[in-house]
Amino acid sequence: MKSICGVTSTDSAEPPPSAAEGVIELSAVSKLERFLDQLRAFYGALPAPPRDPFTLFVWEVLSVHSTPYKRDAALAALKRIRALTPDAMWRAPQKKLEASVGLAGPYNEQRLRALRTGVDIFRRSPNLPAVIRGPVVPARRALKGIPQMGEGGAYRMLLFAADHAVLPVDAKVSRVARRLGFGDQQGSFTKTARSVREAVSTQLPASVDAYRHAFLYLAHHGAATCTETDPHCAVCPLVSNCPEGQKRDIHHGGHGGH
Repeated sequence: MKSICGVTSTDSAEPPPSAAEGVIELSAVSKLERFLDQLRAFYGALPAPPRDPFTLFVWEVLSVHSTPYKRDAALAALKRIRALTPDAMWRAPQKKLEASVGLAGPYNEQRLRALRTGVDIFRRSPNLPAVIRGPVVPARRALKGIPQMGEGGAYRMLLFAADHAVLPVDAKVSRVARRLGFGDQQGSFTKTARSVREAVSTQLPASVDAYRHAFLYLAHHGAATCTETDPHCAVCPLVSNCPEGQKRDIHHGGHGGH
């Protein structure tokens, strides 16, 4: 038995691959892993999201309409006032909570409202951390209703706080993966995310560390270089093997497109 992206399959239920198929599979795996190695060499070590479920929820709320610097400043402030457990945040003085959360930037009232909703759910469900470390389907169900636990946030929770080998697919990961040839645009973001996950699952070993590594570097690359409207192909370490980068290079006269 093996688990890929939370789906358990039985090897014996499928015919063994031919020698040629085995070569293709190994080549595909090494291709994505080579891309990730190139991104690590380009960007260096990257910080990971928090591993504690409630702290990761807070991190998600603070990340919306913010920057990593402001988000981390707000999270550090909440840590200083010791408000990073559900009970502690519920008891925290309102003014201190508002001031700490306000360091993340605008939309303070929306953030505070989301945090209050999450605090209430975590306090009413003290076994939530154990549930999300169990089977993926009940884990996803348990996260419903918690703010920021949509397509990207729920999978980040499963990957970083619950040790599931799944790929969180947000807009950045989706964009980078599809430009590199892993997954296709579908009629909805959920279906597109599933296409990306299925493509990536054939490229990575089914280990939590491999999926964490892949998410961190694909997401960072999407934010820093492989942007939506004006990707910086001229400096991208993957451009020589990127179908989208090659297309843009041709359209812009062979000078990287920028």
